[in-house]
Amino acid sequence: MQFRQKALSKLQSPEELDVPVRFARPQGRIVLLVTVVVMVAAAVWSVTGTVSSKLHAPGVLTHGGGTYLLQSPVAGQVTEVLAKEGELLGADEPLVRVRTEAGVTAIRTVAPGRVTTVAAGIGSVVTAGADVALLERVRGPDDPLVATLYIPGADSEGVSEGDPVDLTVQSVSTQQYGVLRGTVESVGRSPRGAEQIASFVGDARLAEQFTRDGPPVAVRVRLEKAPGTESGLRWSVDGGPPFGLESSTTVSGAIRLDSQHPAEWLLP
Repeated sequence: MQFRQKALSKLQSPEELDVPVRFARPQGRIVLLVTVVVMVAAAVWSVTGTVSSKLHAPGVLTHGGGTYLLQSPVAGQVTEVLAKEGELLGADEPLVRVRTEAGVTAIRTVAPGRVTTVAAGIGSVVTAGADVALLERVRGPDDPLVATLYIPGADSEGVSEGDPVDLTVQSVSTQQYGVLRGTVESVGRSPRGAEQIASFVGDARLAEQFTRDGPPVAVRVRLEKAPGTESGLRWSVDGGPPFGLESSTTVSGAIRLDSQHPAEWLLP
């Protein structure tokens, strides 16, 4: 109580009235100004800023129309192979001839394309439904490669046309040549089953891998061109590998979703 009376008497003393009051030191004003600037910047970023994230998905390099597997509709022995690997064929063109009990018949292409693999050789015996050849659906030798990624259906809503994509190519050293650059061209409207994927990529085993966690959505990626490189494509390392890329090469894609994920703030 005695201390309180002394404090009150000191405050009421006239000799204290002419003493200036300091509200803040210059250093304190600087700290206050910096704090205000940081808070304003954080407020602006919370509205216009984005959080960078990546969606990883497996995929394969193909041509626009994909690949199809030509199977034999008859059983018999192959007597002649009429096309070579790399040859362009039109629709309904003979690819191999087979001797059956009813005579010699030709197994013909279903759609135009480039022959990538001939599974049946002269003298081999094929059964109905056996694989004969694998063909790429291309219109000409200059049809560009694209990448098709298969992502879970629940994640497809976050992917949009124009999103940048980094592709790790299985047959290319990432440390030496980097990753392949691309951009999302289109996003599938509905999930694909294993049979649908197998008919597009021409490989049932790949289709099983892509559907391991359920039916995925197909995302088509346009590969960025770079005429000065051996592959004709743009890589993260200048020049890229000293060879071209082939269809049916497996890849792993990382889709950058920067523009689709605005920052979210949780306020108390």
